Amino acid sequence: MDRAYDGNETRQLALDLGLIPIAPPHPLRVEPWTYSKTWYRRRNEVERLFRRLKGFRRIFSRFDKLDLMFMAFLCFVLVVEALR
Repeated sequence: MDRAYDGNETRQLALDLGLIPIAPPHPLRVEPWTYSKTWYRRRNEVERLFRRLKGFRRIFSRFDKLDLMFMAFLCFVLVVEALR
C-alpha cells in the first residue's frame, strides 16, 4: 500500500485482511492517520533491494533450472549487494 492507494476502501480492505498499512497518508487528506516512519523506511529498503535484484538478468529471467543453483546465485547477489 502506498500513497497512491490511500483511499478509505483500500485501507479498510487491508485492515480486514489482517495487514497493517504503513504508508503515510496523502498530504492533502482531511483526516490523516498515524504511521511508523521507521517501518515505512524499512519497507522502502526492501522495495529498493528487489529493484536492484531485478538488475541481475539471471535472477529476473530465472535461467537456472535447479532450485539449488537459483538460491546459490541469489545468495551470491545478496552478498555482493551487502558489500556495496
